[in-house]
Amino acid sequence: MKLLFVGDVYGKTGREMVTEYLPKLKKRYLPNVTIVNAENSAHGKGITKKIYNQLLELGADILTMGNHTWDNREIFEFIDDAPKLVRPANFPEGTPGTGLRILQVNQLKVAVINLQGRVFLPALDDPFRTADQLITEAKKKTNIIFVDFHAETTSEKLALGWYLDGRVSAVVGTHTHVQTGDERIFPQGTAFLSDVGMTGPYNGIIGVERGAVTKRFLTSMPVRFESEQGSGQLGAVLITMDNQSGRAVKIERILINDDHPFFD
Repeated sequence: MKLLFVGDVYGKTGREMVTEYLPKLKKRYLPNVTIVNAENSAHGKGITKKIYNQLLELGADILTMGNHTWDNREIFEFIDDAPKLVRPANFPEGTPGTGLRILQVNQLKVAVINLQGRVFLPALDDPFRTADQLITEAKKKTNIIFVDFHAETTSEKLALGWYLDGRVSAVVGTHTHVQTGDERIFPQGTAFLSDVGMTGPYNGIIGVERGAVTKRFLTSMPVRFESEQGSGQLGAVLITMDNQSGRAVKIERILINDDHPFFD
């Protein structure tokens, strides 16, 4: 089983990068399932139904979210009718949507879990205990379990990775928009990467027009953040897993930008 995961799609540039490169990545790597984090896909804030459908048409099988899930209020109109959308499972009880999806892939099933960290982010339910509950549920149907952990700090991401080692196939971090180089497979077979990076503007600051961000740091005054324009980047990871045990056997980072061009 090969799983391709594409990191935080940010605004128009991110969608353009997915449009251009996702078909090429799928042709090269032949993944059985493709997951895309889409929480910033609508102008850097949330997602719309149109973009949800667009990303699925481009080749995503499941879309995950994060702390910007509710930034575009249109999501409330379709989230409960979006069978391929997963939002952080540790949002409070009664929140629309779901944090676990089971995807049928030929004769196999793949569980996709989305969690959000609590360090430097809004206080939510415990992602560790939420993971325990969802893994128990998922294990009734499959050993292939992928976790998108949308969190701020590497320490919290590492802690969850070690905590879930041997119980899930992979724990991959999102949210910081900067791809890390710490990919590995833990001793009990769980693939890990602190952050897969973003898919969006390459020359901005985590997607935002850099002049505005610099002004904010220089003055500490409120500024309006807009998406940076120009060339793009795409951060992704390819994970190969054993079909029966769900254990990861290989993890490979993918980075496409002006300094790391993609060659067909």
